[in-house]
Amino acid sequence: MVAIAEAFSWAGLLVAMAFKYGLGMPLGVTIMGSVHGALFTAYVVTTLIVFSPLRWRFWPLAFALVASVPPLATVWFERWAHRRGMLTEPDSDAPTFWGQVRYALKELN
Repeated sequence: MVAIAEAFSWAGLLVAMAFKYGLGMPLGVTIMGSVHGALFTAYVVTTLIVFSPLRWRFWPLAFALVASVPPLATVWFERWAHRRGMLTEPDSDAPTFWGQVRYALKELN
């Protein structure tokens, strides 16, 4: 849901930029820039939260984060990940990434 919202905000920002530079109406960029910034941040934070329970390796995480930069690429990544079954939590007893980090920090103390 966040990926789709981020993509729509990107599209809205591009339309607002066309109004700003084509018609001299900058208010849309001010509003859509803030909306897109908030949704971009939400997408990145959501990606960093869900990659561990979903047991993503480094490259899918990297692709998800890079997809936040080009317009509408988050929708492409979401569809790609969905087709590969990467958006459902796998049944596994292996520790998650954040579980491994927690264990390593406990061992350092």
